[in-house]
Amino acid sequence: MATPVGLRNVGAVDPTLKTSPVLEETAEESYEPRHQIPEMDVCYFNGEMFATGELVRSGTMVLKCRDGVWLEIGPADPDNP
Repeated sequence: MATPVGLRNVGAVDPTLKTSPVLEETAEESYEPRHQIPEMDVCYFNGEMFATGELVRSGTMVLKCRDGVWLEIGPADPDNP
């Protein structure tokens, strides 16, 4: 996966701030969406809110917000997968 140009780097998780769960890309297959909970249309990272579908970079991974959780979708450095 090519890293989108200008992808925002949100840094590492700060345990003192609200952050939605981060699942490995292999967990996506068994992931069950939580559409019933209205707030789950967004993800939080270090207290900041992101809409479903948004991509961010955290460390070496690209994360995608999906139904209230972050999914690891690939490496942040396409030259070093």
